[in-house]
This record gives sequence, structure tokens and C-alpha cells, in this order.
Amino acid sequence: MNTWDRLLAWEERHRFLVDLVGTLALLLFMVPATIAFGYTSFGSTPSTSLWLTFALLAPLAWRRVSPTLSCAAIYTIALVQMVLVTPIALPADLVVLAALYSVTVHGPRWAHRVAIGGALFGSMVLVGLAARYAAVDRTTAVAAGAFAAILSLAVWAFGLVRRSRRETIEALVDRAERLETERDQQARLATAAERARIAREMHDIVAHSLTVMIAQADGGRYAADADPPAATRALGTIAETGRAALTDMRRLLGVLRDEPRPERGDAPTLGTTTPQPAADDLEALVEQVRASGVRVSMVKMGSPRPLPPGVGLTVYRIAQEALTNVLKHAGPEPVTTVMVQWRPDGITLEVTDDGRGAAADSDGLGQGLRGMAERATMFGGSVTAGPRPGGGFRVRAVIPTPDGSHRPDQQETP
Repeated sequence: MNTWDRLLAWEERHRFLVDLVGTLALLLFMVPATIAFGYTSFGSTPSTSLWLTFALLAPLAWRRVSPTLSCAAIYTIALVQMVLVTPIALPADLVVLAALYSVTVHGPRWAHRVAIGGALFGSMVLVGLAARYAAVDRTTAVAAGAFAAILSLAVWAFGLVRRSRRETIEALVDRAERLETERDQQARLATAAERARIAREMHDIVAHSLTVMIAQADGGRYAADADPPAATRALGTIAETGRAALTDMRRLLGVLRDEPRPERGDAPTLGTTTPQPAADDLEALVEQVRASGVRVSMVKMGSPRPLPPGVGLTVYRIAQEALTNVLKHAGPEPVTTVMVQWRPDGITLEVTDDGRGAAADSDGLGQGLRGMAERATMFGGSVTAGPRPGGGFRVRAVIPTPDGSHRPDQQETP
């Protein structure tokens, strides 16, 4: 904001003070002119002219604070002065035009319409009074009234243009403020959505990996004396799971850093990233869980096809969370089945086990099931989870693919 803008903003905040100073300055100019005019006016004395001048100018101090009342007061005093005091206009009567302009720019619509009507009526009154008391012919009186009417219409038109410009500026300012508010709201929503996404990813990576590692560590500890090779395999699985989790964490945290800038000498990091897991990686996930000692099998139904962006990652994360819950809650040696069904209008994932997950104690947080439901909801799908008839637990996710069919060259992006 430059100096002129700051000055205009200050003037807008102190309307009455600015108008009061302007009125006092105008009085300093009008008083000498009124005194000189008062000695020669028809039936008017200098004192009467001065009082009328003060009365006409005083309401100008409220011309923007209360434009309608200010205009009504000036119009009334001017009409009384012309009809009852002196038929000839005083120099201070020019403030009628200032009142008309002020109410046109700052007043309500009905007020400036009434004001222009009053100004035209005053022009007709001027014609009659001039022809009766000023000893001028009717043509001159009509010409004087027509000049006053044209001058009033010109001031009114100029005020309408100024009012339109002011309303346009106010509308633009209001729109800019609303856009700023919406921008801030969108930023807060985007931040909340990104935090929820990162929280889901962190939960899926950490919870699954740590569950596998804890299961392997417990198994290796018990098998260390009786079956040393089994303990060695458990340590190997722990190492592989830890490395995979570390890679996923690096990828996830890498997107939170600033983009590399060559001008700063930053080295590009594209070569250190890996693709996000997708539905094609479910077999590797099942193998990882199977290596931890869980009897898990995978069943595929239908013809696999490329999925829309993000759907494959959602399917993988739901399966990962469901298998993590099997490791945590299903008990010893559960039999688990992962079923993936490719349908023309979507994909169905079902993870079932015959363990005691339905009766197991919960940690009370519920982040896993809620995260699965949130992921599926983003793509118009749903997740149901609960005990199976006859024992065990089942997680079923149904995610639609709107197009039904996808081009073979369609690739899934992270």
C-alpha cells in the first residue's frame, strides 16, 4: 500500500472529521461573499444572510456520515430561504448541489432519486420567484431555471458514475476478502487431509513392520535353543522387514522436504525413490507374512487389469492392515486367506482367518479399521469388518472403478 492509498484509507476512517474541516474552510470563503451580497439582496440584511449561510453550510459536516438527513436539512433550509426570506439565491445555496452529489454517492437509492426530484422542483420554484420578485422577463427566468435544472442533472449524473465506481470497488474488495478466506480454508483443509494421509501411511508402515518384527523376534527367541536355523531365519526376516520399513519411511518423509534446487547446488533425489506399492505387490506381502510363521494363502478371481491412480495403493494398504491385525490378534497358528476378486465394475478384497481375533482384546485406538474405511471412502468404496460365523474374523473391502474397463496402457501412479 503506497502513501496515497494509506491517505485514502485514513480519510475513509475519519469521514466526519474531514467533512467538518472542509465545512469550516468553506465558511471562511462564503462569509465574506455573503456579507457583500447581503447589502444588495432584495429585502435581506447582512445578519440574515449570515445566519442563512451558517444554517445551509452546517449540515455539510454530516454529508457522508448521514447523507440523507444532511441533504434533507439543506434542501429544507434552501426552500424556506427562497420562499420566506429572500427570493434570490445566496452564494451559500450552491451547497444544494454538494448535498445532491453526496446523497447520490453515499445515500440509499431512494434518497438520491427523491433528491434529484427535489432539485428539479426547486428549479421550477426559482423560475416563479425570479419572474415575480426579480423584475426580469419570463424568458430570462425560464432560462435561469433551466440552467439550474441542467446543472442539477449534471451533478446527479456525475454522482451516479462515482457511486457505480465505488460500488464496483467495494464488490471487488469484498470478493478479494472472500477469496482470501476461501484460500485459507482450502489450505487448512488440504493440510488436514495431508496430515490424515501421512498418518495413515505411517500407521500402515510402522504397525505392520513392527508387528512382523515382534512376531519374528518372539518366535526366534523361543526357537533359539531347539531349532537354531529357525532363529536364524527369523533374524533374516526381521532384517528384511526393517529394511523395507526404512525404505518406505524414507520415501514418505522425502515428499515432505523441499524440492531440490539446482541453483542452490541441491542434488536431485529422484533416483532414491521407489514406486508406491500396488495390487500387484499383494503376493509379496503374503510371502512376507507367511515368512513370519502365519499360514496364509492367496486366491485370485477374475482377470487382473490396471487400476485407476491410488486404488492399487488402497487395496495394498487395506490388505496390509488386515494381515497386521491377524498377526496381533488372531492368536497362535491362524489359517488366513487373502481373496482378490476382479469384477467388471470394481475390485473386492477379503481377508479372513479362523483365529480368535473377534474375541481378542483391543488397544482401544481403532486407528487401523478407521484408516481402512477412510481409504476406501476416498474412492467411493466401503469396508466391513467383523466376526465370521463359526469363529474367526473377516475384513471385506469393495472399491468400485467408475469406468468399468481401463486401457491396457493405463499405468497406476503413486
